[in-house]
Amino acid sequence: MKHILVALVENKPGVLARVAGLFRRRNFNIDSLTVGTTEDPSVSRMTMVIDSTATDASAVERNLYKLINVLYVQDVTNEPSVIRDLAMVKVSAGPENRGEILQLVDIYKARIVDVGQQTMIVELTASPSKVDQFVQLLEPFGVREMVRTGLIAMKRGDEPMFQEETDEHARGEWRVLNTN
Repeated sequence: MKHILVALVENKPGVLARVAGLFRRRNFNIDSLTVGTTEDPSVSRMTMVIDSTATDASAVERNLYKLINVLYVQDVTNEPSVIRDLAMVKVSAGPENRGEILQLVDIYKARIVDVGQQTMIVELTASPSKVDQFVQLLEPFGVREMVRTGLIAMKRGDEPMFQEETDEHARGEWRVLNTN
């Protein structure tokens, strides 16, 4: 089973290296890792997907809290969440099959982001399963190249990810950073 962990970390040089080093030292495997800034420029958000059959998700969470720059960690696997993956696929697209590819692009609400003489680059942002299905349907045309971002996730609802009063694990630094 895949687990999705979201961590808020200080936006400082070396934090990603520390997290990656932790995974290497503890022999944890990362299926995907996505990092970006948040609404607070001093905080970055990491979304990590791990295989919990090989690695205990709660052990990963405990170990992440040992890193000084990690402010908050949450397992959103079983929470009502919006989960997305972005894929760009370069597919063979000669004049004979462009119409079929355009129909798939339309059905999946994807976008054509580049057109060459014999290829197209198609972009799709969707749930991971929808991206997988789309790529499978493009394979008969000839997938020349593909890149995926990895998952990003956000809990549904009005409440923010971090709630100071209910999280006993969050570092005091978060309270300092979050007083803007």
